[in-house]
Amino acid sequence: MNKNKTVVVGMSGGVDSSVAAYLLKQQGFNVIGLFMINWEEDGACTAEDDYEDVKRVCNAIGIPYYSVNYAKEYYARVFEYFLAQYKKGNTPNPDVLCNKEIKFGPFLEHAKKLGADYIATGHYAKKITKDGKHFLAKAKDLNKDQSYFLNQLSQNQLEMVLFPLEDIEKPKVREIAAKLELSTAKKKDSTGICFIGERNFKNFLKTYLPMQPGEIVTLDGEVVGRHDGLMYYTLGQRRGLGIGGKASGNGARWFVLKKDLEKNQLIVSQGEDDALFSSALTCKSFNWIPEIPQEKTFRCFAKFRYRQPDQAVQVEILEDASVKIVFDEKQRAVTPGQYAVLYDENGICLGGGEIEKVFD
Repeated sequence: MNKNKTVVVGMSGGVDSSVAAYLLKQQGFNVIGLFMINWEEDGACTAEDDYEDVKRVCNAIGIPYYSVNYAKEYYARVFEYFLAQYKKGNTPNPDVLCNKEIKFGPFLEHAKKLGADYIATGHYAKKITKDGKHFLAKAKDLNKDQSYFLNQLSQNQLEMVLFPLEDIEKPKVREIAAKLELSTAKKKDSTGICFIGERNFKNFLKTYLPMQPGEIVTLDGEVVGRHDGLMYYTLGQRRGLGIGGKASGNGARWFVLKKDLEKNQLIVSQGEDDALFSSALTCKSFNWIPEIPQEKTFRCFAKFRYRQPDQAVQVEILEDASVKIVFDEKQRAVTPGQYAVLYDENGICLGGGEIEKVFD
């Protein structure tokens, strides 16, 4: 069935994409490995080492491999947006944008030039096709499920993608890699943002955005410290504020509550203040998978950050096509710039949108 079908696998140099490529070959596909270079600045990504692992893995399982450089596209489509969001005081999620704009964009087009019938990745996610429509769903391994990061994919993108790890749990992936003696079998999973790598986040960001120090204040306006720039802080953050030893307070930890861009003030509180919790949010634009629902108001489940348990919500599709999501229970530190991703009771991803506004 798959004998004359070609699939191009996005090879990252990690164990997941390594095993994904092997499984596809076992299924009879003509498999090609393709390694993407998305960042070229020294001292950040481990691209050179990762590509060496890709070479070793592809040679071990007997498939051809290539590399392609998308550094310019990544900078224009992902990194510049990343910086713009931080300037606005938001906390962006570049992984979601990278999937939409690079891995399932230029990568997909390049794969077609190589003769691909499909592309594949090592993502833990599931594709379901029914009545000509393509649905995105949670993987079997719910602990590793990455459908959250794929919430912006379109029907055209989903049509050509395969997720070989959709029904396999991570320990089994490691086991397969070990049996094959792949160089990636014990390699640690990558964490954090590629272009920052092992460097200090604040030091990295200030090379691109000028520091704008200001006051750290409480809700009632008391100045309790100084911040280096609002962009360095996220809602709910409790470390690195530099005010833990303040004598006057109640002894509880300090948390970031809000950012006042006009006054350049970081607003904090001690303890789990009610102001840290919200009841609803809006997304200005929302990507529906596979299509916009007919009902303008409906109930489902949502995640507002990766690894968060599903939260019961009510969704309202507004006249301007934006979406309002009302939470059954108030949520902590819902952050503009991150994504609200919706699911039905069966784990089907309904889509997602960037959080624009949060309501108390």
